[in-house]
Amino acid sequence: MRAFVLLAVSVALFERRASAFSPSGFSSRRSLPTKFFASEGVDDGGIFTPLRKAFSGILDQVTTTATDAPPAFLEDAAIDECKVVLNAAVETKSKDPELVVSSLESLEKLMRKKCRAEPEAVSELLTALDGDWRLVFTTGTADTQKKIGAKVNYFPIKAMQSFRTAAEPMEIENGIYLGDFAVIKFFGDFEFNPKSRKVEFDFDRIAVLGLTINLGKGDAAALGAASGLGSENNVKLVEKKKKPFFNWISADDTIATARGGGGGLALWKRV
Repeated sequence: MRAFVLLAVSVALFERRASAFSPSGFSSRRSLPTKFFASEGVDDGGIFTPLRKAFSGILDQVTTTATDAPPAFLEDAAIDECKVVLNAAVETKSKDPELVVSSLESLEKLMRKKCRAEPEAVSELLTALDGDWRLVFTTGTADTQKKIGAKVNYFPIKAMQSFRTAAEPMEIENGIYLGDFAVIKFFGDFEFNPKSRKVEFDFDRIAVLGLTINLGKGDAAALGAASGLGSENNVKLVEKKKKPFFNWISADDTIATARGGGGGLALWKRV
């Protein structure tokens, strides 16, 4: 009896799987002995009917799972290749700067496509952004590149940014350190635009050598530009009653990348 049941289940499973994967116009019923299928005009005495009904729901789930799974983003492999270069850059600071810039630019294009194809990637980015980050590499703003005639690359001093995405409103800190001592730190809040992945921020306090001072409108942008933590473009944005911003590219367990409002690209390492 056990062998008989196994045979019936195997036939029913084969029938469904074959029909799911066979080319259009091909019937799996024609390739099997007709005695197993009452619908072909052969009387099977109804012996398979209860078994087919019992296993129908299970087999439908198997077929649905196999055929309806969403395809992976086609360029995930290319994204991973960019991140291999960028991860090596933050760890060794020896990767060729031009290769780092090229990887940042490629990652920016690929992530733009991925976030359009997979909206959940945007929320994953914001979740991953939470934490503390050390600036490792930056091209500098477009204005800075023009002034010095070259792109800035590995950042020579310890600059940290922190994001607290669970806070209400979300919080941002930006600071320059000597070892573990904060020479200057800015404190404020930020907003995240899921559509553009834009982080707009505003600093309302500053701590200099541990002494905290409240800031007026536009003060943080001017101080940031003077200290190197921000761009001169931020000053222009504030004059137009707009907030400084980053267009965020990516964030994961190890690195974060973004393009600043001044046009420069930046790479951070999670700490």
